[in-house]
Amino acid sequence: MKSMKKTLAMVAAVAMAGSVFAACGSNTGSSSITTAATTEAAATEAASTEAAADTEAAADTEAAAETEAAAETEAAAETASDEGKVLNIQVWNEEFKSRVTDHYPGYEEVDATHGKIGDVDVVWTITPSTDNAYQNNLDTLLPGNADAAADSKVDIFLVEADYALKYVDADVNVAMKLSDLGITDADLSDQYQYTKDVVTDANGDLRGASWQACSAGLIYNREIAKAVIGSDDPADVQAAVADWDTYNETAAKMADAGYYMTAGYADTYRVYSNNVSAPWVQDGKVVIDPNIKAWVDATKVQVDAGQTSASADLWGDEWAKGFYSGQGTKDVFCYFGPAWFFNFCMHSDDDASIAANGGWGFTVGPQGHFWGGTWICAANGTDNPSLVKDIILAMTTDKDVLKDIATKDSDCVNSKSVLADLASSEDGNIALLGGQNPYAVLAEGAEKVDMSKLSIYDQGCNEEFQAAMKNYFSGAGSYEDALAQFNSAIVEKYPELTTD
Repeated sequence: MKSMKKTLAMVAAVAMAGSVFAACGSNTGSSSITTAATTEAAATEAASTEAAADTEAAADTEAAAETEAAAETEAAAETASDEGKVLNIQVWNEEFKSRVTDHYPGYEEVDATHGKIGDVDVVWTITPSTDNAYQNNLDTLLPGNADAAADSKVDIFLVEADYALKYVDADVNVAMKLSDLGITDADLSDQYQYTKDVVTDANGDLRGASWQACSAGLIYNREIAKAVIGSDDPADVQAAVADWDTYNETAAKMADAGYYMTAGYADTYRVYSNNVSAPWVQDGKVVIDPNIKAWVDATKVQVDAGQTSASADLWGDEWAKGFYSGQGTKDVFCYFGPAWFFNFCMHSDDDASIAANGGWGFTVGPQGHFWGGTWICAANGTDNPSLVKDIILAMTTDKDVLKDIATKDSDCVNSKSVLADLASSEDGNIALLGGQNPYAVLAEGAEKVDMSKLSIYDQGCNEEFQAAMKNYFSGAGSYEDALAQFNSAIVEKYPELTTD
């Protein structure tokens, strides 16, 4: 409107000046002075007209801004009054809580299980995954969530790749479609495709989002690499573990030199299981993939040859001694893991650890793989949809937040552009890796992750298979005995399935 009034004022000025020149165009001498004076008067009047237009336009703009602000305030108040005062979040550990506490704008921690976002109370319910307890808890709460009391409604729950499909199933309908929250494809365009595939239902609708991209690699002890391989340079180490045959040759050299290749029998499992040819369950029947059997055969050889431990369970105390020098039976050359492994497993906060002294390196390993990841889902029935939407967008799409997570927590975030920036700058250097920047390798790996072999039974099958095979590796029973143990455990956990 302001520009239109300026235009009208200028048109008026030109017209007035034109009429003056037309009336006095034949005069000379004193007439020319009169003409100039008249022209100046016309210009002055035109300027006054324009100034008046500007003042009126400014008043209109200010009034419009006030109206818009009032409307926004009213809408915000209406949204706040329509939404709940308690935000309930279901998790299985502290990871997401720590990310929100440290990185979500406006979050205030009250205590270990409570926080505040504005006038909304945040309640964290942490149910460990042990014995399927976390999923059992979700299975109890989510189906009736819409009818639950307002302050008891689940608003956000988290899932892992191993069982995400169970909760994003359109028929189950316990996770909201992100589109129903107002989150668009454009909002998520910078995320890796595999992270979307994990939480996409059969109709093509997204029902969750992740801040992580969990491609993984081989994390190696630099001092041991120098001693046995002759170099701790990532390219040289990669040449020594380039495929499984080469890896096994290097494992034999490690054993000869008095080192474990890996801490325990389960360390290579995810590399093999991520490269299977088919899902665990086909037409209701559990099928042992050839690549899973290859893991069994290779691990048995390594245990028998003293290249790894048959008793060091994943996450156990014996297994974790490899993060230090001189604490275990043998020092450990490598672990397999993604970036969250750096932050949550390697004890970088302990001055005595190898990580605290920058003693690890990172390379791809014999096969590309991924491990884990956490997805944020909005629970159907939530009474805080606006806040849930904002949390999902802030934690999974805000580039400043994601870079902050990467640089402060050494995590690999779900943003192609942020990882590209990290890979090309010192911001991506990680102290526990001796200053190495792993983000180019992690980003390349994230582009290659294939989720087509997922099933809703992956967590149970993966855990029970590794547990059963431990007896075989240790010599407590035959492979057939271990397989029978696995089959029995699976049928008990999933009665709807059959086994060989």
